[in-house]
Amino acid sequence: MFSFTKNDEQDLLNIAHQSIEHGLQNGECLKVNEVEYPAVLQQPHGAFTTLKCNGALRGCKGSLEEALPLISTVAYSAYSSAFNDIRFPPLQPVEFAQLKISLSVLSPKVKLSFSSEEELIEQIQPDMDGLVLEYNGQRGTLLPSVWKMIPDTREFLFTVKQKAGFDRDFWAEDLQAYRYTTHTIQD
Repeated sequence: MFSFTKNDEQDLLNIAHQSIEHGLQNGECLKVNEVEYPAVLQQPHGAFTTLKCNGALRGCKGSLEEALPLISTVAYSAYSSAFNDIRFPPLQPVEFAQLKISLSVLSPKVKLSFSSEEELIEQIQPDMDGLVLEYNGQRGTLLPSVWKMIPDTREFLFTVKQKAGFDRDFWAEDLQAYRYTTHTIQD
């Protein structure tokens, strides 16, 4: 599904670094001239940027939607991870040199069909699926990389529920769930 060359991956990492650096200097996201990049990076894709500083999570933001060209999605998600993740204060210049960037390029989402929580749990593929839950305008997701920290399928589902703002025991007949995979690119 993903056909990135090493140069494509390096372009994406470079844009992420440049967008964060641009944010530190100018207080805004880097504007990307998308036509300067290979066609594969101009295709719409969802993507997330995860930032770590000295091994600790420092920000993670992105888009599940395939609304923008990938190169622009990465610029935006990198900037948002550094400056708009409400769990952390905005990135400071002194932290920039210590940042490690991980990009997760998302496959298209696939809607899951189920009539109970148990049926949903049976369909979730550990170590492979990212999961999105949506209900009544609320939405939460976990990337496939989170399986390393939450290896239990039931706990993974409960954590997605909590991210969406639901209680662990929340259930609704019209709850929607989607799975996706990712292609990870790291510094």
